[in-house]
Amino acid sequence: MKKRMGGEEQKTCSSKDVAPQPKLRRLYQVWQGSNRFLCGGRMIFGPDAGSLFLTILLIGGPAITFCIQCVSKIEEHDRILGYPVFIVCATITILDLVFLFLTSGRDPGIVPRNLQPPESEDSFHMNTQSMEWVNGRSPQLRLPRTKDIRINGHSIKVKYCDTCLLYRPPRASHCSICNNCVQRFDHHCPWVGQCIGLRNYRFFFMFISSSTFLCMYVFVFSWINVLEQKRKDTLWRAMSKEVLSVVLIVYCFIAVWFVGGLTVFHFYLICTNQTTYENFRYRYDKKENPYNKGLPRNFRELFLSKIPPSLNNFREWVAEEDFIESVGGSSIPHLKAIMSSKEKGGDIEMGSKFTSDGQVPDILQSLDYTGIEDKLKGKNADGGIMFDPFFYPMSPNPKDIKQNFNAGNKAHAGERND
Repeated sequence: MKKRMGGEEQKTCSSKDVAPQPKLRRLYQVWQGSNRFLCGGRMIFGPDAGSLFLTILLIGGPAITFCIQCVSKIEEHDRILGYPVFIVCATITILDLVFLFLTSGRDPGIVPRNLQPPESEDSFHMNTQSMEWVNGRSPQLRLPRTKDIRINGHSIKVKYCDTCLLYRPPRASHCSICNNCVQRFDHHCPWVGQCIGLRNYRFFFMFISSSTFLCMYVFVFSWINVLEQKRKDTLWRAMSKEVLSVVLIVYCFIAVWFVGGLTVFHFYLICTNQTTYENFRYRYDKKENPYNKGLPRNFRELFLSKIPPSLNNFREWVAEEDFIESVGGSSIPHLKAIMSSKEKGGDIEMGSKFTSDGQVPDILQSLDYTGIEDKLKGKNADGGIMFDPFFYPMSPNPKDIKQNFNAGNKAHAGERND
């Protein structure tokens, strides 16, 4: 009997000594951004990828209509809309859609997030206006909001990202829609449902330029078809017989102003080596652009250089516990939702309130935040989330607010007297 009990105790001790194995998941399954992944993380889209269906319809609808018209004209032995016109239109349409998916379904240049804030290179006790409290887990650690780096002999400021816990690379910015820092951030395009950055900008330019050429191509040959019918009859009768051509003429005339204007604008940006984000912020109106290498080298850099590999392997195996601890393991990061946040352009800046000398007020440093998360995550009897009335008042009573305010003042006065 004793031997049996001893064996059971030995098994219990051995089971306690074995450390639990970490739960492994793919990186795209625990990714903290707002992206959507397909094909096991091989394709990455933005959160508004549904707009792709509308874009495909706006491109494919008129193109397929024109191709159908060409086929009908071929059967009628028409000398204008024949096989060459049909083949060219079909080829441009296919290329346009391919460039669309290459723009939308790949990593635009997402900067990997840090699980922990970087260590401060400056003194922890330095009190300057450029130092801010950016690490909630260590209130005594303060990092400079910006850093100066040298590029081509010019001083460039890089910002600290409170969301990704890193200093952004030069020309990178945080997209408020995808919730990622993107290398050479240009803009977030709602028509392709993806950020436009370092790794997909050339495909985006090819997409809008091929769309412009397709509009002009359909517009010109639709007009030629109407004018050819005019030889046999009046213009109005010719237009009444070629209704599809008239509709395509009107549609392409309107569309070419949008995609054509966008193509011209981005052609100018390529010539001057700017991004849309930099141009809209007037970055280089009063100072020289350190990235402008001249027209030939700017084009060579965009179209002939090798696309850098992705900084993220979204299919690699990672420990899920590491990402859970970095996001929800501490109650302090939830304070960012309470603190005032500011969104401007493509940047997300989360700040906190400081005293005039740049220090965090003592009342904030002395607060105990350990119970905030437990209260926010507490559950009621029905299993739902129970909100703390201190943070989420349902129906505040003015009399109760006045009584609590007076009671707080009395307690605070009593502490001072002690």
